[in-house]
Amino acid sequence: NSDAMLSFVRRAVPQATRSAARGLQLQPARAFSGGLADQDRIFQNIYGEHDTSIKGAMKIGDYHQTDKIVQKGWEWIINEIKKSGLRGRGGAGFPTGLKYSFMPKHKPDGRPSYLVVNADESEPCTCKDREILRNEPHKLVDGRLIVGSA
Repeated sequence: NSDAMLSFVRRAVPQATRSAARGLQLQPARAFSGGLADQDRIFQNIYGEHDTSIKGAMKIGDYHQTDKIVQKGWEWIINEIKKSGLRGRGGAGFPTGLKYSFMPKHKPDGRPSYLVVNADESEPCTCKDREILRNEPHKLVDGRLIVGSA
């Protein structure tokens, strides 16, 4: 909507620049916080600007050493996740490593265990999961391979 864009431009751009930019289609810049370099961000394609294929995902580090991580075993994986301080993205921010340590390891009767991935966005104003699934699907698959093996 042109009124919203004009309002944004008036707030964000000095008068001299506005007069030079009349007639241009401007889009507000995305704001990043924390001072992280792109290669240090967990989600590097959350805005869908890059290739979402497996080749594109591998270019940004997905599946990097996944096989070696899985071979280290479930105890090592869970301990690394605990040491990382990773927390859930839900409102409670529950420690992820602790949650994963509750998963059954081996059942004596041989029944399988299942990893369930919840991408529910029923919380009010929550729209995080759909963008991950749409633009970074290999992060989910890579994580499932590692955690499922633990």
